[in-house]
Amino acid sequence: MQDKRLTFNSRFQIENKTISEQEKTFIIAEAGVNHNGDISLAKEMIDVASESGADAVKFQAFRTEELILKNTEKAPYQRVTTDRCESQYDMLKRLEVKKEQALELRDYCRRRHIIFLSTPFEKTSLDELDELGVSAFKIAATDLTNIHFLRQAAEKGKPIILSAGMCYLEEVMRALEAIHPINKNIVLLQCTANYPIQDTEANINVIKTFRDTFDVMVGYSDHSQGVGASPYAVAVGAKVIEKHFTLNKNMEGPDHKASVTPDEFRQLVLEIRRVEKYLGNGIKMPSCSEQMTRKSLQKCLVASQRIKAGEAFNNDNIVAKRTNGIGISALYFDDIVGQIATRNYKTDDIIDLN
Repeated sequence: MQDKRLTFNSRFQIENKTISEQEKTFIIAEAGVNHNGDISLAKEMIDVASESGADAVKFQAFRTEELILKNTEKAPYQRVTTDRCESQYDMLKRLEVKKEQALELRDYCRRRHIIFLSTPFEKTSLDELDELGVSAFKIAATDLTNIHFLRQAAEKGKPIILSAGMCYLEEVMRALEAIHPINKNIVLLQCTANYPIQDTEANINVIKTFRDTFDVMVGYSDHSQGVGASPYAVAVGAKVIEKHFTLNKNMEGPDHKASVTPDEFRQLVLEIRRVEKYLGNGIKMPSCSEQMTRKSLQKCLVASQRIKAGEAFNNDNIVAKRTNGIGISALYFDDIVGQIATRNYKTDDIIDLN
């Protein structure tokens, strides 16, 4: 790997939302293909995402014949969650969202005041989404190693949210090197591409590895069960969170069982916002509520015995006590020792230098 770190933008917009270290976490409700090819169901999912407080809802855009060979086997999790007799090709064909349907969903998102996003899986879908005015491109982990496609997406000039599932750090580096000369608005998501994952597979510390290795915004695409790893990912630096959700885990389809319910998604959003409050702004200073506590509990210097004017303060004749915040902080004990008293002090008189 090269020594020089690739530098991407630390602040950019996705529609009316700012992506930066200083802003709230950008939360994506991943509808994916959980609409089962039914646009009315997709609209219900948009309603849920909007009401949950998510910033964006995301679908998937693909032309099956451009995405996959007809004899490609299903992924292991797909064989468990869908009809084994149905090919992956036929399954995906059922789940396609056509351009006019994507336009309908985009417009419905606007009415519900939530950002419409979609993942393109090949050039045709990429171009169609660009024509629809999608505000950013989410690139799935399956295409992190698809260098030519990454360049095609980068050339559209819109922010890229890139999932880094199923790959090695060297592959991530090469993907970023391909994008960097063209587009510097990127978020790199740690991801473990199984549905669902075991707790031991979440590996959110990779977020820290990304931050240490690349100068890029980072996030987490969460395939853990329930509310899961997302709030913890925010605690280690994720600024974008993506989580699959469904209206009903018992519906037929490849991703329903690994997705969260509407109630779980609402809880996830609340937990992330709670974590953000816990994290604060990173500036170490007394909070507003601590100011009065500080006045009552921190100590100032007082005379531990009678001190005459002209006598030097020393280790034995001054001591720290609580004084309602009046006087010289005990922090400055060393600065006061050796100075000369300008007046007489009785025991427990507050030390001053006037």
